[in-house]
Amino acid sequence: MRVAVCADVGSTYTKAAVVDLDSGRLVSAGSAPTTVGSDVLRGLDAAVASASVGVAVGDAPWYVCSSAGGGLRLAVVGYEPLVTAQAGRRVGLSAGANVVHVAVGRLGAAGLTALRGARPDVVLLVGGTDGGDEEVLTHNATRLARARWRVPVVLAGNVEVRDGLGALLVAAGVPVTVADNVLPRIGVLAPASARAAIREVFLRHVIGGKRLSRGPRFSRLVRAATPDAVLTGVEVLADAVGGDLVVVDVGGATTDVYSVLTPDERADGPGREVAGTLWRARTVEGDLGMRWSAPGVVRAAVEERLVGGGEEAGLAAAAQARAADPGFLPAGDAEREVDARFAALAATVAVRRHARGGATGERGGRDLRDVRLLVGSGGVLRHVAPVVSAAVLGAVLGDHAGGWPVPRDARPVVDVDYVLAAGGLLAGDHPVAAGALLRRHFGAD
Repeated sequence: MRVAVCADVGSTYTKAAVVDLDSGRLVSAGSAPTTVGSDVLRGLDAAVASASVGVAVGDAPWYVCSSAGGGLRLAVVGYEPLVTAQAGRRVGLSAGANVVHVAVGRLGAAGLTALRGARPDVVLLVGGTDGGDEEVLTHNATRLARARWRVPVVLAGNVEVRDGLGALLVAAGVPVTVADNVLPRIGVLAPASARAAIREVFLRHVIGGKRLSRGPRFSRLVRAATPDAVLTGVEVLADAVGGDLVVVDVGGATTDVYSVLTPDERADGPGREVAGTLWRARTVEGDLGMRWSAPGVVRAAVEERLVGGGEEAGLAAAAQARAADPGFLPAGDAEREVDARFAALAATVAVRRHARGGATGERGGRDLRDVRLLVGSGGVLRHVAPVVSAAVLGAVLGDHAGGWPVPRDARPVVDVDYVLAAGGLLAGDHPVAAGALLRRHFGAD
């Protein structure tokens, strides 16, 4: 049996899986606390050891993704808020980044100070369609060069000036990676090259720079940011299902929503969106989480009229307790019911925003009516009784008052064995095994 070890080093727990590369079968799985306080390799090795009990892994290849240490923090510097800056933001999210800052127009002293204050790991520098405006992109690249900028830059703007500006940044000592324009023409969003460049910079600069491990072994093992690996897994699953799907991942600090939609040929007509449509997309709701961001769940739910006055005070107190103690574990049925309520609210609000296009700024939002599969992920859904996780996903599918058209015929399922990340990690080297793994676990066979 040929096997591979797949692992996700998360902010709290490290999850590992052993996958049979010939059949795509999940052989075993295990987890261990992430050891950010010392060396993340300790937790990674412990998780792999837990997953390898009774399994001969020998010299099997390791495929690792990571969101430890805050994951990938990205700043976008663009030309105009509704066009290239918005396009850059969408590309950043699709690359697994947490977009912490968006700057628009010519960078001045205040803009540069704000950019530094956001503490990005990578800057995505965009601007102008190919053959379009050159001045803003040239100004911003020159400003970064003169500022002795040392945070890695991915340059993905107007092709007419891109190479010259790349040389300018290199000469100034700025670590820069040149990629294709994210918006080569109005309404055409081309994320692949920039997404690959962001992934390369993450692996080359960010992982080592976070000092998560003392030696070079961890940097050599990591192949992607966790959200990037998950989105790849979602894409593989969508190809296997042959239809639209949504994944909602409820975490301690954020709730991420991924969707893969069938391209609509009407999007190329006169009504197309100027910043382009990303048919395979991810949004991150940083105010919606089970622990660190629990108070944000209550605020958002009240604003969305999902919570009434009689429930608000009790939920607010429970949210503050969870935010103060992110390691909180529910004791007893009452606390577990509160956690389930938080999960349902976070998932519902996050999918509402994703469908409306609020986080991505897409005109008219994302049409989820033809979604065939709704996948729930996150510890709060994996470690509860099926009836509880079904109720959480049912709240999303039954959200008829949310201002978005709900799926007409979607099947809910939970990523109980946490295989989406594993499928994404295997997709490059072992696409057949990745597809088989995801088809088996999500009932697409």
